[in-house]
Amino acid sequence: MALLTNIDSEAQTKAPQVKVANGILQGVVEASGIHSFKGIPFAKPPVGDLRWKEPQPADNWQGIRKADHFGPQAMQQYLYSDMIFRSDGKSEDCLYLNVWAPAKITKKLPVLVYFYGGGFNTGDGSEGRYDGESMAKKGIVAITVNYRLGIFGFMAHPELTKESPHHSSGNYGLMDQHAALVWVKNNIAAFGGDPAQVTIAGESAGSMSVSAQMASPLSTGLFRGAIAESGALMGNLSPAPLATAEQSGVAFAAKVKATSLADLRKIPADSLLKWAARSRFGCTVDGYFLPEQPQAIFAAGKQMKVALLAGWNSAEGDFHSILGRGVAATPENYKAGIKKLYGDKAEEILTHYPGNSEEEVKASGNALASDRFIAFSTWKMVDLHARTQTKPVYRYWYDQPRPMLATDKEKPAGAVHSAEIEYAMGNLHYNKVYNWTPEDIKTSEVMHNYFANFIKTGNPNGPSLPVWNSMQSQANDKVMVIDANTHAIPDNTKTRYAYIDSIMGK
Repeated sequence: MALLTNIDSEAQTKAPQVKVANGILQGVVEASGIHSFKGIPFAKPPVGDLRWKEPQPADNWQGIRKADHFGPQAMQQYLYSDMIFRSDGKSEDCLYLNVWAPAKITKKLPVLVYFYGGGFNTGDGSEGRYDGESMAKKGIVAITVNYRLGIFGFMAHPELTKESPHHSSGNYGLMDQHAALVWVKNNIAAFGGDPAQVTIAGESAGSMSVSAQMASPLSTGLFRGAIAESGALMGNLSPAPLATAEQSGVAFAAKVKATSLADLRKIPADSLLKWAARSRFGCTVDGYFLPEQPQAIFAAGKQMKVALLAGWNSAEGDFHSILGRGVAATPENYKAGIKKLYGDKAEEILTHYPGNSEEEVKASGNALASDRFIAFSTWKMVDLHARTQTKPVYRYWYDQPRPMLATDKEKPAGAVHSAEIEYAMGNLHYNKVYNWTPEDIKTSEVMHNYFANFIKTGNPNGPSLPVWNSMQSQANDKVMVIDANTHAIPDNTKTRYAYIDSIMGK
């Protein structure tokens, strides 16, 4: 680590210090010996007149700034019980990142920048499952990033578009992520990281963010690899056109009786959060950060030419969303559910998602629900990226169910949405809800090593790991199933996804 030379070694052991562009930071030594620096500002607080503006460079500070605790969470409602934050409270002043790095560094290290999930409405870089200590133990400088959420991060409005030098609005959360990547490029060498070896990663909304960063023309030169876990801004998850998003902003302003942008900026953050609770603000084709739909950008081969590791889980959704809650999983009920959803296309859907027995109904129902939710969009990104550029693309299908809980009424059908995060990041120990089994530990070791190898080299393969071929290799007809017995299987999804692709939006 590029520690300050005027600090004696004993002081460094107790409280490591680094000098970044804005001043001196003092971190902590974790019990494992890893150095952590938490709550580092990478942009000015987006408050007052900076609410709904692209992030501005952080201010300098005098003296030594303690980086021993997480910064505040972005403004958000608490929506998901599995999100356990370690930060103190929430604030509009939320643009902070966290760094974990090995204590002894003899060469420039690869860097991981992780974006949290939460539907662009919730999430925080302090969550234990994203903790970077385990990656740092692998010789990686790991970073988690906070970004604005909900109405604070994604509202578009004609007045915002008019005042913007880029004639755009919305996507402030995505631009926060971009600002963090610029900060990493300019400062990560101080922590021992190599700005030329950055990999971005994320799950769910974080994975959609990865696809957005890959698609944005602003990203050139900021990262060399990408990991996308369940999600992309394509297909059924494509961003809204700017005009549509602007009208959502106008409708919200009318609802709260704000007659101008100045009025909206005067509303206290807590009130704004409360009033926006039932409104939905998402990503936008704003003409600046995203000049056109990400799917069109990928199809034209204009996205970042980077190595990609991506996939989804076996039970992202479940058959109940096809049948209806409380409806028995019979072939008759399944066919009725398909007919209700797809009308005259029902018979064709049933050829790709058959349901001739209870077991088949559950399996096909889970597959269809997963595709309708988030799996198809991820497949589309993987497929387009493999087709339109030459960097290697590695696809996985994650299938390790979490251990059953006492409250579970039936055995999990597979790996639910977000289940893989703590396995991939080597952080099972942070999740105290489950009694992890040897199979879980084995799965985590394999997946964590795959991810670490990819971050280091752009290739997940390594000693004692099942061989994982890229989609562009001669063995490109297989997909890697990650579970307690990780292995590659023939890809039997091509026909079904081609069909879903053909009817998407029709």
